[in-house]
Amino acid sequence: MGTPPDRTLACLEESYLTPTVSVVVPALNEGRNLQQVFGAIPAWVLEVILVDGHSVDDTVEVARRCRPDVRVILQNRRGKGNALACGFAAARGDIVVMLDCDGSTDPAEIPDFVSALRNGADFAKGSRFVAGGYSHDITRVRRMGNSFLNALVKTLFAIRFTDLCYGYNAFWRDLVPAIGVPVGEAGEPVWGDGFEIETLMNIRVARTGARIVEVPSIEYKRLSGASNLRAWRDGLRVLRTIVRERRRSAVDFIYVREAAIPRQGSRPVVLPDVGSGHDPRSLGRAESVVANADGA
Repeated sequence: MGTPPDRTLACLEESYLTPTVSVVVPALNEGRNLQQVFGAIPAWVLEVILVDGHSVDDTVEVARRCRPDVRVILQNRRGKGNALACGFAAARGDIVVMLDCDGSTDPAEIPDFVSALRNGADFAKGSRFVAGGYSHDITRVRRMGNSFLNALVKTLFAIRFTDLCYGYNAFWRDLVPAIGVPVGEAGEPVWGDGFEIETLMNIRVARTGARIVEVPSIEYKRLSGASNLRAWRDGLRVLRTIVRERRRSAVDFIYVREAAIPRQGSRPVVLPDVGSGHDPRSLGRAESVVANADGA
């Protein structure tokens, strides 16, 4: 796998001080939910990329009506993983945020994720199970499965996540080539195209040596419609993903951190305030929302 593209120190410093943000939103027949979700996305976001899974409802029309500047991309295969890969490839912002369009992830938390990255993280991992996080949606079976899979990843990879399967994450865009989630060719789904994408990404990011922090997040029930997630089927796919990733050589995962992102010991570095108001690019809230992941 490749490493992030070379950039000059001057360009790095500029993007670090005023990073632009791309929000990637995979969608399949979510027209009834988009208005509320899009309405809550902060105005300072550079772009919202709706990756449509060939919806048969009015998903695309609602998206364009709610946000005329939305970028609509059709995914080339099926599944959430492929949709995210298509969105990552199209993103132009310095930071990429993964957001669900069913209302389960709150766009109002985007500033917390961006602040975590601005304070020194490479990858901001949402967690429902750290202080300040919660889930209004997870069932007992899914919670037990998540705990088992967390423990398995800790044993096999020495990585300590509190919430392995949660998909609300944000990261610097130049991390994408290093973790390897390519769009690939059109056709039948391939491994990583489904809901296992979150686990695959989390493990690969950790194995690159990238700095991960966990950000408290509250998961809500979907606004309307039925989820495409199937606990047993997708849980087994996640289990197979863990086994497959364990067989991969660690040398496949290399991320060269750029020197423009300062770090000091084990704590995030809080830089001087360069802005005002509630724009997270001013760095105001980062230290209070970042929780270090023990094993990353």
